[in-house]
Amino acid sequence: MDRGVLRVILLAVFLISATSDPVKKKPKVDIYSFNINSTVTSRYATTIITSRVANRLNESQEIFFEVKIPKNAFISKFRMTIDGKSYDGVVKEKADAQQQYSQAVSRGQSAGLIKSVGRTLEEFKTSVNVAALSKVTFELTYEELLTRRLGKYELLINAQPMQTVADFKINVHIHEKPGISFLEVKGDLSTNDLANAIKTTRADKDAWVTFFPTRDQQRSCKNCDKNGLKGDLLITYDVERQNPNGEMTVSNGYFVHNFAPSSLPRISKNVVFIIDRSGSMRGKKIEQTRLALLRILSDLSEDDHFGLITFDHQIELWKRELLKATEANLDDAKSFVKNIEDHGSTDINAAVLEGVKMINRHPQEGTASILILLTDGDPTTGETNTERIMSNVRKAIESKFPLYCLGFGYDVNFDFLTKMSLENNGVARRIYEDSDADLQLQGFYDEVAVPLLTDIQLNYIGVSNLTQNNFALYFNGSEIVVSGQITDNNVESISTEVIAISKGNKVTYHDAVITKDVTDVLSEHEDFMERLWAYLTVKQLLDKQVLLEGAEQEAVKNESLKLSLKYQFVTPLTSMVVTKPQEGDVEIADKPKEGKESHRPSVSSTSRSHKILSGTPSRRVMSSSRAVSDRPPILHKLSRGSHMIHSGAPLLTSYNVLSSSHRPAVSDRTAVFQSKGDVPSDPPIWTGVCKEDDILFYSQRVVDHTFRFAAGYNSNRFLLPADGQSKPLCFDVLLHHKLRLLEDSSREFYMNGESQTTKTGFSKIAFHYKKTHNLTITTNSISYRNDKDNVDLLWGENFTLPNTDGVDLIITCNKINVSMGDFSVSVLLHKNDGGVYLWPAVQLYPQDGSPTGIFGKYNISYEKTQESNNPTLKIMDKNVNATWAHVKDFTKHSIPNVRCWLVPFDDVMNRKISDFIVPQI
Repeated sequence: MDRGVLRVILLAVFLISATSDPVKKKPKVDIYSFNINSTVTSRYATTIITSRVANRLNESQEIFFEVKIPKNAFISKFRMTIDGKSYDGVVKEKADAQQQYSQAVSRGQSAGLIKSVGRTLEEFKTSVNVAALSKVTFELTYEELLTRRLGKYELLINAQPMQTVADFKINVHIHEKPGISFLEVKGDLSTNDLANAIKTTRADKDAWVTFFPTRDQQRSCKNCDKNGLKGDLLITYDVERQNPNGEMTVSNGYFVHNFAPSSLPRISKNVVFIIDRSGSMRGKKIEQTRLALLRILSDLSEDDHFGLITFDHQIELWKRELLKATEANLDDAKSFVKNIEDHGSTDINAAVLEGVKMINRHPQEGTASILILLTDGDPTTGETNTERIMSNVRKAIESKFPLYCLGFGYDVNFDFLTKMSLENNGVARRIYEDSDADLQLQGFYDEVAVPLLTDIQLNYIGVSNLTQNNFALYFNGSEIVVSGQITDNNVESISTEVIAISKGNKVTYHDAVITKDVTDVLSEHEDFMERLWAYLTVKQLLDKQVLLEGAEQEAVKNESLKLSLKYQFVTPLTSMVVTKPQEGDVEIADKPKEGKESHRPSVSSTSRSHKILSGTPSRRVMSSSRAVSDRPPILHKLSRGSHMIHSGAPLLTSYNVLSSSHRPAVSDRTAVFQSKGDVPSDPPIWTGVCKEDDILFYSQRVVDHTFRFAAGYNSNRFLLPADGQSKPLCFDVLLHHKLRLLEDSSREFYMNGESQTTKTGFSKIAFHYKKTHNLTITTNSISYRNDKDNVDLLWGENFTLPNTDGVDLIITCNKINVSMGDFSVSVLLHKNDGGVYLWPAVQLYPQDGSPTGIFGKYNISYEKTQESNNPTLKIMDKNVNATWAHVKDFTKHSIPNVRCWLVPFDDVMNRKISDFIVPQI
C-alpha cells in the first residue's frame, strides 16, 4: 500500500477516534418537573411557568431555560433558585439596565434574553451553570389582558420542554363573574393522541382545564418526537351577557367595566379597500390578496356601500363613487379584482387621500365609514416623507372615520402604519407571508364587518385615573374595556353612563355597582384588578406616546415608565436585569417590538450548539474540541440539479489535512489545498484569528458564470456574464435604493440589499430563508437569527455555523459565505478609497428554479447585430443600443478592471427599476 495513502487512513482513524462520542452517553440534564399554572379572572390572566432541572453529571454544566410566551403579555417576575438561594430578576429603566449590562459586556458575560418567534409568541431564554449533582428551579410569571375577537377570548399556552418530563402539568382556572357561556380546548396539544390527557370541568362562574400527559403520550402526539412535547394549548371561551349595560367588577379600590352589547341592529357601512399592487406585491402576495378580496366582497351586505382603489405609482379606481353591494355591482367588482396585476412603485399618500375623497363624496346618516389600506412596503414615489403623509391623511380624515392599516410581510414599515392608524382611530395589523395570508386578511375584515355602535362615550362618577373611555366604533364580537380607581372609599356604589349612536339614533345605558361587591378571587390574586388597570394603562400610554411630541410625549413616557417599574412589567421602556451566581454574570431581558427582535449587541451566543468565547473583538474564536470546522470554505455541498458558480482559481479537487504544527500562519492569508482526486463532501478548514486588513479566502472555480457586481459613477454597476459570449453585459442602478437582489419564493429564499447613500457599494445585505432564518450583514457587524440560534459578530472574527436546516455560514476576515438551501452567495467587505462597503457574488443557483430580482438573470444571452461606433445587441429578441464600458469588478478582493457592454437597465431586466425596490431589506 502506498505510504501516502496509509498516512491519510491513519489520520482519518485518529480524527474519528478523537471526535467520536462514547458508545453510551451519560444522562446530562433531567427536567424532572415542568408545570404551567394559569389563573384568569375578569379576562386578566396570570401565568406561572415552573421548571425544575437536575444536573446528573459529576461535574458542573450549563443548564438552559427556554419558554415561549404571548407577544401581548408583560413578564412580571423571574426567579432562579439554586441550593436554596434565589436570584430574582429586577425590572429597571432601560438606561439603568444598560449601564449594568455594559459593565457585564466588558467581562464577556451577557446576552439578550427575549426575541420574537413567529406570529404570536416571544421566546424567553436564559441559562445558568449548575454544580455537579445539583438542582435548579426556574420560575417565570407573565400577565396579559385577554382580548375578545369574533365573540371569544383566547388563552394561548405554549409547551416545549425539550425532553419528556415525569411531572408535566398544565393547570388553568378561569373565573368569570357573569358565568361562562362556552369553553373549548384546541391547539397542537389537543389532538386525538392527547385527548385523554385533557380534562375540563365547568361550574357556573368557574372552569378548570388540566393537561397531564404521561411520558409515552409526550412522545406520540402529532408534533411530538423523542424530545417530547412541542406545541400549543389554545383555550377559547366567552361569558354570559344578560346585562346589556355590560359587566362592572370591583375589587380592592379598582374597577373594570366590560361593555359588549350584542342585541343591536347592525349599522350599514361605507368601506373603501385601498390595495397596493406595486412590483413588490408580485407572486403569492397579490394572488392571496385577490383571493381574500373576492371572499370579502361575497360577505358584504346589500345595504353596504363599497369602493376599490388599487395603486402603484398611479391610482386606479374601480368606480369614482361608492356603490351599493348589489349582486350586479359585486360581480363587476370581482372582475376588477381578478385583473389586479403587480407593477410599478408605491404612492401611499395619493392612494389614501383618494380613498378619503371617495368616502367624503358619499355622506350618509346612520352609517359607519371605514378605510382599509393593504400595503407591503414603504412609500417610494409621490410624497415619500412619512411625516408629511401622516399629516396629509390626518387633515383629510379629520377624525370622521377610522383608517385600518394592514402591513403585508416583514419588509413593510410597520411603525409608520401603526402611527398613521392610531392617529386616525384605527389599528395596524401585520399580515404574515404564509399559506394562510388570504385567511388572515379575511379574518381581520370579519372583525370589523359588523359595526353596531359609533361615537361611544363611557362616563363614571366617583372614579379617577380612567383608561381610554371614548371609542369611534364598536363591532359585533369585540368588547370595550375601561378600568379606573375608586377615589372615595366612602362611596357605596359607582354609577356608569354609556352614550353612543346606533343607526343614527342616540342610545344611553345606565348602571350602578356596589363598591363593596368584592369579587371572590383566590387570595394570591387579590390585587388582580389593580394590576389589570396598570396593564391596560401602560398599553394605552405606550400607544399614546407614539402620537405625541416634545414635552407632552415625555410626560406620557414618564408616567408609563413609573407604572412599569411599580408593577415590575417588562415593557419597551424597561428591562429585566438577571444577576447570576457566577461572578455577577448579568443578562438583560428587553421587550421586542412588533416584527423585530431585541437586538442587543451580545458578546456570546446562547445557542446550545455553539458559543463564542469572550475576549477582545479581534481575538474571539469559536469554542470547539476540534481544530478544524465541518464545512467547505465557499461551496455548499453540490446537490442534484444545481449550478455551482464560482470565480477565481482553478477547480480544487482534493485536500490534505495539515497538523497544527504545519498550519499556515495568519499572515500567510491563504488556506492550503492540493488538487488531486475528488472533492470530499466535508473538507476541513482552519479557523484562525484575523489581523487588521487580513484577507482570508479560498479560491475555487467550477463554472465561470459568476453574476459579478461592480461600480459605476454615482451608481452600482452590475456585470452580467452572457451565455456563449466572452464579453459580459453590464447595467447601472442609481443610488440610493433598497433592492430585491435575489428571490425564489417557491424555495422561501430572499436576498435584499441597501446601497449606500452617496458612494458605490452596499451598506447592508439581508438574507431570509424559510421564515425562521434571518441574516443581516452590515459594514460593521453580522447578525444571524433562527429558532434556536442568536449570533452577533463583528467583522474580523472567524466563525463557522454548522449546517442547520440547510443553512451554512462561514465567516472569515473580509468575507462571509452564505449557503441557504440551493443558493450560495459570498459577501465581501471592501475597505479602499476611504470607503467601506459590501459586494455580493452569487455562487450557486438552482437549476430547476425561476429566481427573480436583480441577480435573477443569470442565463441571459445576446447577439451583436451591428458593428459601428454605435453597436447594437439583440437581447431577448429586441435590438438594444450598447456602449463599450470599463469598470472595476468588486466580486474579487483584487478588484480587477473589466470591460463590458453597457446597456439600459430596462432592456436587460425587461422591467422597471421600481419593480425591484423594497421598502425594507
